[in-house]
Amino acid sequence: MRVVFWGTPEFAAPTLRALLGEGFDVVGVVTQPDKPQGRSRQIIPSPVKQIALEEDLEIFQPKNAKDPELYEALSGLKPDISVVVAYGHILPMKIIDLPEMGTLNIHASLLPVLRGAAPIQAAIQQGHIETGITVMRVVPALDAGPMILQAEVPILEDETYGELVVRLSELGALTLIEALTLISIGEGKETPQDDSRATYAPKINRESSRIDWRASALEISRKIRAFDPKPGAFTKTPKGDVKMFGPKVMDGIKGKPGEVLKTTGELVVACGIDALRITEVQPSGKARMTVHDWIRGRGTEPGDIYGSPE
Repeated sequence: MRVVFWGTPEFAAPTLRALLGEGFDVVGVVTQPDKPQGRSRQIIPSPVKQIALEEDLEIFQPKNAKDPELYEALSGLKPDISVVVAYGHILPMKIIDLPEMGTLNIHASLLPVLRGAAPIQAAIQQGHIETGITVMRVVPALDAGPMILQAEVPILEDETYGELVVRLSELGALTLIEALTLISIGEGKETPQDDSRATYAPKINRESSRIDWRASALEISRKIRAFDPKPGAFTKTPKGDVKMFGPKVMDGIKGKPGEVLKTTGELVVACGIDALRITEVQPSGKARMTVHDWIRGRGTEPGDIYGSPE
């Protein structure tokens, strides 16, 4: 089976490795253009491109999937199927329909729940106890194609986005290989999604990662875990914006929302309901550190009020 692989971030890497390991003929890899990374602004290839370079695969890095030269180049590869895993751009129908067997996508939720850009973060933030992977056929509507295979996993207590995304990336690779095997033997049954059950997980922006201390400690804890390690749930403090990590709900503790109640040995902040103990922080422009080091450096003190004034 001749495969064109579309993907960019680390989440897509296990699937590309699995395709190669299982002997699929990956005839081309389409990934986002190289971008400056980190404070040094060093140009670093995407995780998918790094694998493609290691395996001497043909690489395409168009500005977007509508590039007419890309279509011509992929046509010349005569792919049987395309596989999309977190590529980063919407594919036009001309590209979707190019392979004889069409285009498949790995989506990190149990569709039709949590269609959209950030399903893993949304599952944690919304308090879901399970999530999973859906292999579906790509259609023009957002994550609305017929489903070929799903696999479920529990969301562990106190699990962060960074931890869950690793598990789901590996599960996605295994599920895709199984789906392609079913298709190859004519057993790839496609099940339409129930659009009436669809929910959405919009792209994360700065405002969506801001902590509102008027919410309950449980809700804020979920938000902090959903955005750990990136982009990090943040709050305003008297000394600037600070990202919060490692939350623990403290039942029955009361105070004004956003008020620092304790800094001796731990950082405890009052919420709309109950309070949170925070174990790590990242002040703006600095590295992530323990609360102990931050407090020792006089980053905060009892009585400080976090968040925007009402």
